[in-house]
Amino acid sequence: MTLVRRTTVDPQQIQRIHQFVARAAALPDVRAEVEANHDNNRWWPVTITDPRVRMLAAGWSTRVSYRMVDTYAKVIRAADTLGFDALVTFADDELAKLVRPLGLAQTRIDYLRSLAELLQGWGKEGIDPLSPSADNDELIDDFAQRVRGASYKVAQCALLTARGYHCGIVPVDSGMVSKLAPALGINLPSGAVAHERMRHVLEAAVHTRADGFRALADEHGHQVTIPAGAEPTWWVHLTLIYFKRLYLNGPSPRLCERRPLCAKVVDCAHHDRADRPGDAE
Repeated sequence: MTLVRRTTVDPQQIQRIHQFVARAAALPDVRAEVEANHDNNRWWPVTITDPRVRMLAAGWSTRVSYRMVDTYAKVIRAADTLGFDALVTFADDELAKLVRPLGLAQTRIDYLRSLAELLQGWGKEGIDPLSPSADNDELIDDFAQRVRGASYKVAQCALLTARGYHCGIVPVDSGMVSKLAPALGINLPSGAVAHERMRHVLEAAVHTRADGFRALADEHGHQVTIPAGAEPTWWVHLTLIYFKRLYLNGPSPRLCERRPLCAKVVDCAHHDRADRPGDAE
């Protein structure tokens, strides 16, 4: 992998993302999910204070479904209780017993081992992943290259959890690439690099319209805590990912098939007109 360079984002694309988020944020079911996960996320809880365990949690969430979130949380709590330093000393059979409820035991063991190697290497190189001056793009790229099984999407989540929800990273999972990007009219390259390109586009939109996105959270009554001075990247991520889960994974019959051209996204008049003879195009 090579560092994915940022490119200029079209103002029309930024406008389209803002309109889409506005519509998604207005949906009661999306708002409920965002409120339940914004200040203390079920996948990456703030109760875990060791950033190394947070990075571990992000990697171990791979291939874990929403139905298994309670099982996953139990495993992560156990790992946090044991402590990262202790986990690294465990034999493979001991680690396999710990992660067995999540499956893919060897993959998760390899992730832990290479994560420990990366953190040791960063320490020797004088790299502090928690430093406010550290470059997110460079950290994510290095993480994706050096941690086995990470890829860009896992690296994004790992650095987000380590640095905190409001560090400016918008993590992008596979469903956001395959389902949300077309809904937003975002053209992406093929392969793992698509996750980085989409992250750059979404982060550019939030950076350009930070006040506007903040206003949307207030306008639609989202009971969330966005720190003063922080760009609402975490709120935008959750709004988009829960819209994706609730309306695109199905997809929902309420979803307009003319997106991204239709800014209303759901519950528009297009479906009704298409059902009337002579009105369908």
